[in-house]
Amino acid sequence: MKTQVAIVGAGPAGLLLGQLLFRQGIESVIVEARTRDYAEHRVRAGVLEHGTVGLLEEAGVAERLKREGLVHRGFELTFDGRRHRIDLEGLTGHAITIYGQQEVVKDLIAARMESGAPMVFEARDVRAEGFQGDAPSVRFSTSSAGEVKLQCDFIAGCDGFHGVCRGSIPPGALATHERTYPFAWLGILAQARPSREELVYARHEAGFALFSMRSRELTRLYLQVPPDERVEAWPDARIWEELNRRLAADDGWQPEQGDILERSVTPMRSFVAEPMRCGRLFLAGDAAHIVPPTGAKGLNLAAADVWVLSRALARHYAEGTDDLLDAYSDTCLKRVWRAEHFSWWMTTLLHRFPEGDSFRDRLQRAQLEYLASSKAAATTLAENYVGLPLPGR
Repeated sequence: MKTQVAIVGAGPAGLLLGQLLFRQGIESVIVEARTRDYAEHRVRAGVLEHGTVGLLEEAGVAERLKREGLVHRGFELTFDGRRHRIDLEGLTGHAITIYGQQEVVKDLIAARMESGAPMVFEARDVRAEGFQGDAPSVRFSTSSAGEVKLQCDFIAGCDGFHGVCRGSIPPGALATHERTYPFAWLGILAQARPSREELVYARHEAGFALFSMRSRELTRLYLQVPPDERVEAWPDARIWEELNRRLAADDGWQPEQGDILERSVTPMRSFVAEPMRCGRLFLAGDAAHIVPPTGAKGLNLAAADVWVLSRALARHYAEGTDDLLDAYSDTCLKRVWRAEHFSWWMTTLLHRFPEGDSFRDRLQRAQLEYLASSKAAATTLAENYVGLPLPGR
């Protein structure tokens, strides 16, 4: 079995790369270890930068997004019982769009199926081989075809933080940088109509909280909890009580309650592996970097990575030059480290740290007051939140 680009992973990064390559006439095969149902229903990110929306439009998969996505022109910061709105559009000229990652994945899978381009789900024993030489391949097995060797020109490792691609790179070839935070997020998906038009980020003495949404019928909410917290410790009544407490302000608003459809605890970490390339293997998305979700950058960074990679591969096949491929890692890492800093900054600004540091507490309040009173400070927050321009666009 042969192709030009073997893509490992059918998350947003792998699927979007496959779609961008297809529209440029470049062959690819997507290999995914999970089932299609798992890929389409895994609830994750939901905030799309304006550049990501543009990419999905360019990829021809934005019809439902434009119809069902919720455009937000700002968001609210809540602290010390007060709310302050960050006017994203007024400060930057751009907005964000709320559209769940699982919906992006559904749209991309549907487009892939319609195109007829190959995609393999439930692949077992996936291995990336030969990428340090001139004959890279991806080996895997399926129940119907048995052992498969997929020969290719390049491998795109889009298989997430726990995937096989980064782990296939020889020891010493990558430098890794990591920070683990002393808290986690308890996230819920509730069958409740969003009772506020925009996201609400709250800093509270009891811990961080976030009011968000996934559609006009589903609310997505988060609470800061200890990193080893068990979901079973949070029955419905306790969740809603704590959300009401942390999101409260002088306007009396509370989120509308509904049946909790899903709940999970997500650890918080920052991680970067560099370079994002080893020979003919290119890492993209969570395979190369993780950000805490506070800054809403994970999915958007993945989209930016594969945009850069798709342009580089197009140049290779159209012109026979590899300047963009050679620059791939450096180009992506500039954006990655900017997003890492922003996500770290948002996280440390809004969360309560367990050591009870009064100095840190006062710094957080001073920074929040500055954001609420300074247009320059608010603009810096806004332009990072809506997303910096994509390279080459």
